[in-house]
Amino acid sequence: MVARDDSETGVQPGMQALVRGLRLLDVLSEASGPVRFNALQEATGLPKATLNRVIQTLIDERYLRETDQGYRLGARPFQLAHRVWDGFDLRGAAAPELARLARKHNEATRLAVLDNAQVLYIDQRDAQREVRIGSAVGQRAALHATALGKALAAHLDEGARRRLYASDLAAITDATVTSAGDLDRQLNMIKARGYAVSIREHHEELAGVAAPVLDHTARAIGAIGIVGPAYRLGEDRLHALGREVIEAARHISGNIGELAMSIGVARRPLQEVTGSVELAIPGEDFLGEGPHWDADAGVLHWVDILAPALVSSDGKVTARRETALPELTGVAIPKTSGGFILGGETGIHALEPDGTLEKLADPEADRSGNRFNDGKCDAKGRLWLGSLAISTEPGQGALWRYANGETYKALDGITVANGLGWSPDNKTFYFTDTGAKTIWAFGYDLETGTLGNRRVFAEFDGANGVPDGLCVDAEGGVWVAMWDGWCVQRFLPDGTPDQKITVPVPRPTSCAFGGADLSTLYITTARIRLSAAQLDEAPLSGALLAANPGVRGQKAHPFAG
Repeated sequence: MVARDDSETGVQPGMQALVRGLRLLDVLSEASGPVRFNALQEATGLPKATLNRVIQTLIDERYLRETDQGYRLGARPFQLAHRVWDGFDLRGAAAPELARLARKHNEATRLAVLDNAQVLYIDQRDAQREVRIGSAVGQRAALHATALGKALAAHLDEGARRRLYASDLAAITDATVTSAGDLDRQLNMIKARGYAVSIREHHEELAGVAAPVLDHTARAIGAIGIVGPAYRLGEDRLHALGREVIEAARHISGNIGELAMSIGVARRPLQEVTGSVELAIPGEDFLGEGPHWDADAGVLHWVDILAPALVSSDGKVTARRETALPELTGVAIPKTSGGFILGGETGIHALEPDGTLEKLADPEADRSGNRFNDGKCDAKGRLWLGSLAISTEPGQGALWRYANGETYKALDGITVANGLGWSPDNKTFYFTDTGAKTIWAFGYDLETGTLGNRRVFAEFDGANGVPDGLCVDAEGGVWVAMWDGWCVQRFLPDGTPDQKITVPVPRPTSCAFGGADLSTLYITTARIRLSAAQLDEAPLSGALLAANPGVRGQKAHPFAG
């Protein structure tokens, strides 16, 4: 928390107490949990007696409540927020963003809402071109065949989605998605990416990209999008515009209540990129993750979760091979019998060498909207993998163990399950919850595959990124990719920060040691939600990077099956 200037210069007479109370509410609204009295005093700069009086008044008026861990917001601010959103003027709030996007990209922009299981266009701004697309204001379109419609459909609750799938998913063009299963997987991907793309699905000549406008409860109250001729809006450009419409949607939401819904990227650090960092394999992965060096084959495997695809390479620039996967997939590890074991949005699967898929287990079948995000195998070949809600709703993920056809839930209440790894002696297990900005360390019994006492290994404040994927080197050092941190950090076994590798991308996602002597640190990266300007600054986003950190790694273990 950062201390604030308590100067009241310019405050009208008699309003000092009100200003102090509002400052206190600002501090609590920015905190991720309860805040203790001393921290509030430091953050506000108020004298102890004054702070006591302000706190008690806010408690009496239900703006604050006291818990065992400190103070947090009470019920009153949430009641006021509901009233604000009840009177929310979507068209008025969206008008500046529609005009801005139309000017900036010289394409038509549209605003839409959900209306009786269809998308209804309620506003449009035209491109400044001789040839324009016609106005669609007042028209309706199929929910499953347009970018704006799918951006809205991705945020439907489970019951509403089922009703959509049971309806007539008419084939408006040859490109229209008409399979309920295919549409469900596509909507899950849209929810994960944050935007929807449609190419010739509702009209042979049109393409579009759109993002949902979410209220304070994460309910989609509308969608904003860019629409134009398909020959101008190719797939690459639509994805490049994805973050632009996401930002516009966040700005619309922020026009009421000034909600902090931005998705800004941390500034590039002043430090130069570490000298040993180089481009290993060119690529444009949306969300590269889960690197695994197969020492026997001399091949690195990783996934692009949002493509979705399994990517393989022997480390040579020309040797990038992609295998398309049917659903969001966060885990792909070689099996001793050949092929891969996968963890995705519908459970655990075996990908056989001939390309066939076999479903092995679905331990989270009762948690609709979840997917597996990261995983590794221990020295006995057991698969450990963690999950998250595609919406990243807090506490909906878990950590699972899978072996001999059986699943076991080791941890629950996880927000974003991420990096996993073991110490060289297999007595310590590391596990990241990115949502909690924490890496945990557990005692580990290799013979039984069970976890012991949990302790905090490393905590982060988020100012310089949050922990994502990790690996452990042969000396016991823990290497952590820092999402939005422009770096990979090394921690000693006691949790002491030791070394930092600065990389030329804001979103490194994970890392793994590979190469003939396990001395190369491969780093996966992401380009998801980066604007064109940000990609100009960090053009290697989505590529595979490599560094020589001066230590060797451990051999990665395949799945015993």
